[in-house]
Amino acid sequence: MSQEWLYWALASAVFAAFTAIFAKIGLQGIDSDFATFIRTLVILVALCAFLTYSGKWQPFGTLTGKHWVFLILSGLATGLSWLAYFKALQMGNAAQVAPIDKFSVVLVTIFAVLFLGERPNLQEWLGIGLITGGVVLFAIKR
Repeated sequence: MSQEWLYWALASAVFAAFTAIFAKIGLQGIDSDFATFIRTLVILVALCAFLTYSGKWQPFGTLTGKHWVFLILSGLATGLSWLAYFKALQMGNAAQVAPIDKFSVVLVTIFAVLFLGERPNLQEWLGIGLITGGVVLFAIKR
């Protein structure tokens, strides 16, 4: 099995880290919801350019109703996540907000078990437990 996914996942983590730092600096003195709007416009333009450059545009007619429903739901969840994340970054420390945001890793695992029928092994559950403990330690401010 190819390990290429690992490189993409690591790149995602690096870019997510920069997202928190850049956003924390960029949020100073402006409304977090408006900042999320600007971020979304940048992402839209960047993705359009990437799809054009890479020739990955697909006809919208190839999407089924199921594709549309779940991609729309995913987009709404993403938007709500971004709004909450930017508000939290504006109000709190980036070094506390980002790890708590990553509690989504724990929730994804639980939801994958409940809704997708995935079955993590003991080692994976141990990792989820450690992540949960780490989030709690980051969240506690003395």
